[in-house]
Amino acid sequence: MRRKQLYFFVLILMQFSSNSLFARQIDEENKKTSKPNIVLIIVDQFRADASKREGFELNTTPFLDSLATTGAWFNRAYTASPACIPSRTSMMTGRFPSATHVRSNMNLKDAYFKTDLYEVMKSAGYSTALIGKNHSYLQPSKMDYWKEYSHLDVAKPENEEEKKFSSFLKSTNFYMEKGPAPFPASMQQPARMVKDAEKWVGGMKEEKPFFLYLSFPEPHNPYQVSEPYYSMFPPESLPPIKVGEEALVEKGNKWVLQKEMERMGYPDFEKNIPRIRSNYYGMMRLIDDEIRNFVNYLKQQKKYDNTIFIFVADHGDFTGEYGLIKKGVEVSECLIRIPMLWHGPGIVPEMKPKDDHISNVDIMPTICDLLNVDLPDGVQGRSLLPILTKMPYPKEEFSSIIIQQGYGGLHFTNLEEYDPYTQDGNLVKGKEEFDELNTWTQSGMLRGLRKGDWKLIYDMQGNGKMYNLVKDPAEIHDLFNNRKYAAEQMDLLQAMMQWELRTQDPLPLPHPNGNRAYGYKKDPKNYYAPYKNEPQEKLKENKKKL
Repeated sequence: MRRKQLYFFVLILMQFSSNSLFARQIDEENKKTSKPNIVLIIVDQFRADASKREGFELNTTPFLDSLATTGAWFNRAYTASPACIPSRTSMMTGRFPSATHVRSNMNLKDAYFKTDLYEVMKSAGYSTALIGKNHSYLQPSKMDYWKEYSHLDVAKPENEEEKKFSSFLKSTNFYMEKGPAPFPASMQQPARMVKDAEKWVGGMKEEKPFFLYLSFPEPHNPYQVSEPYYSMFPPESLPPIKVGEEALVEKGNKWVLQKEMERMGYPDFEKNIPRIRSNYYGMMRLIDDEIRNFVNYLKQQKKYDNTIFIFVADHGDFTGEYGLIKKGVEVSECLIRIPMLWHGPGIVPEMKPKDDHISNVDIMPTICDLLNVDLPDGVQGRSLLPILTKMPYPKEEFSSIIIQQGYGGLHFTNLEEYDPYTQDGNLVKGKEEFDELNTWTQSGMLRGLRKGDWKLIYDMQGNGKMYNLVKDPAEIHDLFNNRKYAAEQMDLLQAMMQWELRTQDPLPLPHPNGNRAYGYKKDPKNYYAPYKNEPQEKLKENKKKL
């Protein structure tokens, strides 16, 4: 048997063995059903580097840290796009924004796909629920249970206390609260959402596996939190930010414009950054405590042992870096690198982080693989299951990852060519209000690529930036076109081109025409790397037929 044929035989055997091992582990854990419960927890605007397992000084996420280090976690996980709707749409469809057509928060209705995660779960016999923030194309009819929250609370408060809390959130104008929120922590949305989740899980009459999408709107602004979390991380005790306002000019024109508009919308925001950070970390800890409460509930209900937990964020937050707050401009690490952990039956525990380059686009195909469901047409993400179960897999497949940003066209370069008050509407005269996802920060087309220690940023006009993230974690020393690093630059550009071709939408697939039909070849886990040399290998055989 030729070496190439032997390689593919071994690869297929590895994949079969991985699935078989996982299935056996699930069967042992679950006496009532052959399928695990799945809880997909997503948080909004949650930085990956703000946890102790990442080396952060503050103890913001002790329970998630324990869940990660007794499960599997990644320190090179990235969002498909650093904005809510594009990111969430990509996560649910397994498709990058260039394929979903959802490249901004203004394209919610344009989601393009064939089959999404919810349809996969329903067809697999799961009870499904969304509790929390939606902010995507999803509709209540997709789920068996639907309880929606937003950044400004539920649409219809059910009692007087909820009405008061909702009014309080609306009064913040998506900004901040300088003092402690005038409500107990039990009124904060994470606590109420967990109670809703417990009620739904506890009230299920059928012995069916469940899929719960638990979507916390926090720690996204408005930056506010109740005691005791308000006082848990005092402003004077916070670790320093990596880099301040002095780097804005070096970062570029859009960065300077974002700073200008933030000052126009929130005139005093710079002096409030310490308290904003304090509130942000306090909200992280509140979320962590509530996730612990929910896990403990599942243990009491004897559902924990057969439940897989996935924790992820849609994107990050500046929280003072570069003198900015919220998100918006380009693809800095604090915005695009996200936490991702998996925990549950079949997931092999490992204390150390996995350094594979992955995306939230990979979640949907991993769940398909876990359930032994064929990947729907058009899915672009890859299965992480062999990584999670510590089975052999092609390491090269996860050697880099791409991030997409921007809705197209030319970059808007000043505030005179388009009025932020009357045309875009991201600022409101006489009111403390500013939407950082706007014409200026989102215009143009940008790509980010992470590979090993390196990061490349490249736009549609050929403007590039390149950073060594180990030596320059704040991304302020641009090495693009530095002759000393020409080899690294070429390697990153080639990887980015490869990803650009790979993320071209295959849908619609070629339609059969009469008696003819084009075949569509794909790996069952969406891997490309193992087949890289296949054409050249086959050439050796095929040329003999000439």
